[in-house]
Amino acid sequence: MADTSRPLSPHLQIYKWQVQMLTSILHRATGIVLAIGSLIVLWGLLALAGGSEAFAQFTSCVGSPLGMVVMFGWTWAFAYHLCNGIRHLVQDAGAGYAIAQFVRSSWLSIIGSFVITLLVWAFVLTSGGAA
Repeated sequence: MADTSRPLSPHLQIYKWQVQMLTSILHRATGIVLAIGSLIVLWGLLALAGGSEAFAQFTSCVGSPLGMVVMFGWTWAFAYHLCNGIRHLVQDAGAGYAIAQFVRSSWLSIIGSFVITLLVWAFVLTSGGAA
């Protein structure tokens, strides 16, 4: 049996918390959220194909206050995963590996995802898409 007093992840206790750790964790978490949230999108597509009554039921669920919070969160997860994925593609091309660039691009991914989410929801709410 394993020794329970032995630390499982000593790197979490040794290293100082950095924004790069946050972006790594968020990228994984948003990937999971997107996979689960895709079921909601699938439900919407099936409801759309199922007729007006099925789609009305879907829109009433998604248009509820809780549904809008869930969709706002899913939109942010999509925007963050997109921004951070682009950051990874740039790094795969060999750019952005200096520490200052790495930190800057990490913050840009986080801030950019919030800006994109707010712009998308401003459009949705002003165009009557959530009504």
